[in-house]
Amino acid sequence: MEKVVRLVDIAKAAGVSQGTASNVFNRPHLVRDEVRERVRDVARSLGYRGPDPKGRLLRAGKVNAIGLVTAEPLSYFFEDPYARAMMAAISQACDAHSAGIALVSAMNEQRLAWNVQSALVDGFILFCIDEGPRLVELTRERQLPFVALHLGTKDETISAIGVDNFAGARLAARHLAGLGHRKFAILATPLTDEHYGFVTLADVQAGIYSTSRDRVAGYFDVLAGFGVDTAGIPVLETQSEHEEALREGLGQIFAAADPPTALLCMSDRIAFAAITWLAERGLSVPGDVSVIGFDGVAEGAQFRPPLTTIAQPIHDMGQLAVEMILGDSGDIQRREFETELVVRESTAAAKK
Repeated sequence: MEKVVRLVDIAKAAGVSQGTASNVFNRPHLVRDEVRERVRDVARSLGYRGPDPKGRLLRAGKVNAIGLVTAEPLSYFFEDPYARAMMAAISQACDAHSAGIALVSAMNEQRLAWNVQSALVDGFILFCIDEGPRLVELTRERQLPFVALHLGTKDETISAIGVDNFAGARLAARHLAGLGHRKFAILATPLTDEHYGFVTLADVQAGIYSTSRDRVAGYFDVLAGFGVDTAGIPVLETQSEHEEALREGLGQIFAAADPPTALLCMSDRIAFAAITWLAERGLSVPGDVSVIGFDGVAEGAQFRPPLTTIAQPIHDMGQLAVEMILGDSGDIQRREFETELVVRESTAAAKK
């Protein structure tokens, strides 16, 4: 096996102390020019690649970096509008602390342990832990702070940041019902990992993702109070990688004899896709159909028509997550933020 050249070997060959050799690579301004050049020449001749950053970081006890973990493909951080907005908020907070970011995928179960255990970070921000007991277990084994961007878990031993999805959904339903709408369809975020298509109330209640369950419950809670038969509201479960299925589902919804006049979309991304589909078929928003989203991403204000939505304080949530990791107090922290109804041009009064 090829011998690994160490800093002590460089120092011995150059005739300097190990401390001087270390300064050449870490604090070169402390070393005289001629000594610095001699040490570097020796290092090049021996094939030395420089100090091992892992060793330096471990000795320091801090990496000054945060790991972002998702069970989705890593492309999720760049393709999903909510994830992009959260990434931007976390990045800005990390910049303020001169901290780095490492993206960690929990999608591959076989690689999960290695990905979590080998990440050089000071802590983790977990994007979803509804189906992630193994992820939580592995993170705890690292004995590093972690926070979930999700309050749905009932595990009070996990630090978490999120919003009241039930209350946010109630805001959306009340807004549309207040405009006179009584015929609805719900375009839901995933309830499970694999299924997409129409689901029953039993399917909703059995779903593993509490975000989607809570939002359906919030919609139904308000609509029932307005006299709407919630059993007759179609609920279409979507998956981001199966947009064609969303389009097919919308086709079935609007082929009905008495189609909805309002769509309750559980994400702005779903709302954008629905509005595009409606426009392709000559249905105007909000003239024929009102559409409301959920997230409050920046793209909603520029969309045509500008999207009415339930806004989450994404920037504040991302900033707090970073501060909880980098300034870890050792205490469990759970913070619930309020959502806000942002009324724009994609919703209007129901046709008489």
